[in-house]
Amino acid sequence: MKFSKNTPAVAFAASGILALAVSGHRADAHHAFAAEFDREQPIEITGTVTNVEWTNPHARFYVDAPDPDRDDEIFNWNFELGSPNGLMRAGWRRDSLKPGDVVTVTGWRARNAAHVANARAVTDADGNRLFANSSAELEASD
Repeated sequence: MKFSKNTPAVAFAASGILALAVSGHRADAHHAFAAEFDREQPIEITGTVTNVEWTNPHARFYVDAPDPDRDDEIFNWNFELGSPNGLMRAGWRRDSLKPGDVVTVTGWRARNAAHVANARAVTDADGNRLFANSSAELEASD
């Protein structure tokens, strides 16, 4: 294989194009807060954690709690958090939420799904409050 004096420049340009392509794909693949959740529908739910999922791109947890609009029925709410990495930087640990914990969650309802919401903050029974590294907060700072 023969190399020319332009080979380093070509390799550098190719690596730059590859980096842009990869980073652009990541941004396009992620949804905007406003596409899925409604800032005009804030919510506060108190209930019992049933499951926690530490997965990318968003961690999630589930809470059995009544719907504020229908007090007589218990629903399993699905709350979206920030990324696991972002949560850990914000002070979370993998055991910050466990099934059986009673929590109060503030956030925003989903536009098109019942009992789905984006969490803003989670407060445990002892009054400890953790911020959810919400995509709403990240979008507001852009």
